[in-house]
Amino acid sequence: MTIPEEGVPEVVHVSPGQQSGLRVGVQLHPQHTDIGPLRAAWREADALGLDSIWTWDHFLPHTGDPAGRHFECWSLLSAMAVETRHAAIGSLVSCTAFRNPHVLADMARTVDQLSGGRLVLGLGAGWFEAEHTAYGLPFPGPRARLDAFEASVRAVKERLGALNPGPAGPLPLLIGGAGRKRTLELVAREADWWNWYGWASADPVAEFRELSGVLDRWCERVGRDPAAVARTVMVNPDQLPLVEGFAAAGAVHVVLSLPTPYDLRQAEELMKIRDGLAG
Repeated sequence: MTIPEEGVPEVVHVSPGQQSGLRVGVQLHPQHTDIGPLRAAWREADALGLDSIWTWDHFLPHTGDPAGRHFECWSLLSAMAVETRHAAIGSLVSCTAFRNPHVLADMARTVDQLSGGRLVLGLGAGWFEAEHTAYGLPFPGPRARLDAFEASVRAVKERLGALNPGPAGPLPLLIGGAGRKRTLELVAREADWWNWYGWASADPVAEFRELSGVLDRWCERVGRDPAAVARTVMVNPDQLPLVEGFAAAGAVHVVLSLPTPYDLRQAEELMKIRDGLAG
């Protein structure tokens, strides 16, 4: 019996570094919520015309009640892949310490196939010690975590190149972080996208511009065109007035970090800013 491939989205190639104009998205916090509202939110976000929809990769809530509801990243992305049609989807970001990097690459390839080639694979080294402890995962010091992260990024890329079938689309690799000495060097060497989240910065736009300049210099040192790395930034709802400044500083993709109850009117405001800049 042949099972029809119902509902498989057509391949959409995701490469913001090659696009003109700002792109915008939303990160839906998978904490202190239920599956129903999460699913409704990503379907609505896709229907609104957002360019991307993301979730994070944690095992415990990291704000509010530490015993509150929480859902796992890659299970959600699998469902998102088949319930959306247009937006890029992705992990912002997935902790490489949680999973064998070769298995993580296989998971990402499979989700990319389910989405029709719309996945962005966001990776980070991890920072939330409580969830590592709760799940029996080691949490070494910063240097050891970065050593392991670098090895994992390279292993993920190696495995993606060996899988049969491979990803359905380009499967961009995003690295999140702001470490000037090691993280941004790794971005320059290995990533297609870079993401920064300046929630604690006194002057987020200025810091983003400065870090982007550090990334430029790393790209030059490793022999890579700085324009090959797409600059992305995540903002809180109260930072929407900064979006034009981020775009002027070189951001090509801005993601709104949105907690429950997922007021997508704020995402619509972000889309209005995007459309206004497109003029």
